[in-house]
Amino acid sequence: MEDIVIASNNQGKINDFKAIFPNKNVIGISELIKDFDVEETGTTFEENAKLKSVAAAKALNKQVIADDSGLEVQALNGEPGVYSARYAGLDKNDQDNIKKLLDNMNNETERAAQFVCVISMSSPNGQTQQFKGTVSGEITTEPIGENGFGYDPVFYVPSLGKTMAQLTDEEKAKISHRGNAINQLQQFLAGENNE
Repeated sequence: MEDIVIASNNQGKINDFKAIFPNKNVIGISELIKDFDVEETGTTFEENAKLKSVAAAKALNKQVIADDSGLEVQALNGEPGVYSARYAGLDKNDQDNIKKLLDNMNNETERAAQFVCVISMSSPNGQTQQFKGTVSGEITTEPIGENGFGYDPVFYVPSLGKTMAQLTDEEKAKISHRGNAINQLQQFLAGENNE
């Protein structure tokens, strides 16, 4: 796979894929299809990732990768979950989402959370493989760090002593939920998981 087409308009996600695949030509779908959008009607990360990858693969008649990812907070019964990007509204504003999360966590002492990423790789015929990665952490009481996107400034990784937003792209790629899922994808592509 020389070119890797990512069915996303989220530049943060595309940058994550570029950091993880430095020797590949990573292309965001907006470079190939203007205004590509798929309504995320699924109730799980798996369903939403597949909706995007299948639609993009059929539209381009080539293999495409999509992901659906988000934050699950234990004290909030798994919220924001599949609604992570639009937690505070349909405009998908990172700062508003963080503010709502911190407001909802205001009196919580249990701050465990995990990022989840499901990568879906589909062929034009609809055949799909999926790979799931997670990373565990805690929700901070205030944003810390300038890197990354989404909830990275409030997601603290105890083993590193930093939030995701304090990591370089390369550091984040090594431990992130997306990096974990992509490692599984890479192994699959290398034939290591073929039965």
